[in-house]
Amino acid sequence: MKTLKNNLAKLLVFFPLVFSAQQAPTLQELIDSALVNDGTLTQQTLENKYTQLDDQKLKDVFLPKVEVTGKAGYLYTSARLNSPEISLPALPPIFPGAVIPEGQLSNNLNISGISTMAKAEASVLLYSGGKVKYLKEANREKNISENLLMQKSRDEIITEISKAYDQMALVQESKKVLDEAKKRLDINKKTADKALGYGLITPYDHKKIELAQATLDSKLVEYEGKKELLITQIEILTGIERERIALIQPQLQAISYEVLDRNIENRVEIQALDHGIKATDYKIKAEERWWVPKVQAQTSVSYIGLFNGNIATSKELLPNSGKKLDFNPSNLNVLPLVQAGVGFKWDVFDGNEGKHLVEKAKIEKEILENKKRDASKKLNLNLANNQTNYTIANAQIKLKEKAREIAKQGLEQVEKEFRYGTKTSAALIEAENDLQNAELEYQNAIFNQRRSAIELMKSTQNLQIEKL
Repeated sequence: MKTLKNNLAKLLVFFPLVFSAQQAPTLQELIDSALVNDGTLTQQTLENKYTQLDDQKLKDVFLPKVEVTGKAGYLYTSARLNSPEISLPALPPIFPGAVIPEGQLSNNLNISGISTMAKAEASVLLYSGGKVKYLKEANREKNISENLLMQKSRDEIITEISKAYDQMALVQESKKVLDEAKKRLDINKKTADKALGYGLITPYDHKKIELAQATLDSKLVEYEGKKELLITQIEILTGIERERIALIQPQLQAISYEVLDRNIENRVEIQALDHGIKATDYKIKAEERWWVPKVQAQTSVSYIGLFNGNIATSKELLPNSGKKLDFNPSNLNVLPLVQAGVGFKWDVFDGNEGKHLVEKAKIEKEILENKKRDASKKLNLNLANNQTNYTIANAQIKLKEKAREIAKQGLEQVEKEFRYGTKTSAALIEAENDLQNAELEYQNAIFNQRRSAIELMKSTQNLQIEKL
């Protein structure tokens, strides 16, 4: 009994998981998955990491830098010495005074051996001339601009997913229309069979009913193809399993939206350009600091050694001494050799390089300002165009709804007359086609209205998923 209860408990836990796994994804889930799966947005995110890395590099520019270097190798050097005139003072009588003429002690000093050197050096930038401060601000504005442009990409992804979602609803509504038409034709086919048996209609008229049924069957096959294509499209965009996507049963409903603020300054394109212009302002200030001295603190400890060395002269050390210098020290070492201090670099004249960089930054600013002016004109026109399209789309829904009602009433009337034999099958099929077209045009009108409403939302940067 206890085992049975445990098994039932496991089943109760398992079934909700199975049900959840087979649950149709919501529009929100589709959008979230598409945002993660989109290659363009991922590329923008990766490129934004370059900007974040540049920002980190600017923060680290004042951190100390430590270098350790060393080298070893064979050393040979020769120095020529030309002595001035040297007067030797008189010593006891056995050493009389003497004068060594200038150049008499000209000699070559040769040094050779295995040399080694090691050095540890630390440096830290104390003052960058103010350039780093402005570059940080420029990078911050650039980062904001890139994130705003990513928001534009997100809006485009939402638009694409919502369109595919609505197309799924549209083909399903088309299926409903075709199914209703098939039911009506099946009923009318039975009437036609009886009428043919009584001789009330010709075989030709009867064949027209059969042709209409075959046409409907081909439309149903076409529907299945469109649905499979949409499932594939959504699967590629979102990465969600086809089985779950196939369970989607969306409803086409018109979107009600009213523009309360016709200001296009909220558009991410304008805001991104604004921050881009601010970034160039800071860049100009940074480049204008080219002439300000940079200050750096530096300290080092060095070691110099000479092994198996030889220090020798090419001639006698003193005239007529018969002795040359020939010294073979086992090793010579200099340790520690310490240096510490503060240095500065001042570009008094850099060949106009700094001036050219300033001018380049100013041109970049002018380009962005021109882009903003052009974007403002186009976005205002886009807003007006989308408002007009939205108004027309709403009017089209009312028109197509009226046409659908008229077509429905017309078919009902023709069906009655067909049963009484006063209308031919051609008139019946024509009325049936009129209703099918009216139904499909009405659904298309709703679909188009939703597209217009979404574009109008985007025109004022007010695309809200919950309204879709």
